[in-house]
Amino acid sequence: MTTTPESASSTERDEDAVRRYVEHLGLTLSQIGMQRMPARVFAALMTTDAGRLTAAELADQLSVSPAAISGAVRWLEQIGLVAKEREPGSRRDHYRLFDDLWYATFMKRDRMIALWRDAADDGVSALGSDTPAGERIAEMRDFLSFMIKELNDMYAKWHEMKAAKGK
Repeated sequence: MTTTPESASSTERDEDAVRRYVEHLGLTLSQIGMQRMPARVFAALMTTDAGRLTAAELADQLSVSPAAISGAVRWLEQIGLVAKEREPGSRRDHYRLFDDLWYATFMKRDRMIALWRDAADDGVSALGSDTPAGERIAEMRDFLSFMIKELNDMYAKWHEMKAAKGK
């Protein structure tokens, strides 16, 4: 077993098993719709103890070019899964996961659902609620309203559960 500099403070782990898991997680994420290289980069960041790596570290770990990393992290930044930061005096960018990543990601999705619901509401007004198209749009609006309510309840339960665990 070997350790990398970023994981030296934790217990040793089987780096071959970690590499296999990174590829497995990356493949799984790409099968559910994430682009392949961003999926691999995200998997690498998720599995590093530090939760942050430089582009060079990512390229080395994934055996890809720095250009592939650049495009992947740009996409991950755009959708809000990673942040780019630079330490004072350093010329190297580090890419890190957000704290409370899942909550923040789904809150962003919640805002998108609200925009979609509002657009559907405008559609009902334009089409008329008594037309077949208006009824379809109204059902979409009602479903999205339901989703927003349920997601908000779910977020509250998540925070309660985390608080109970002491996190």
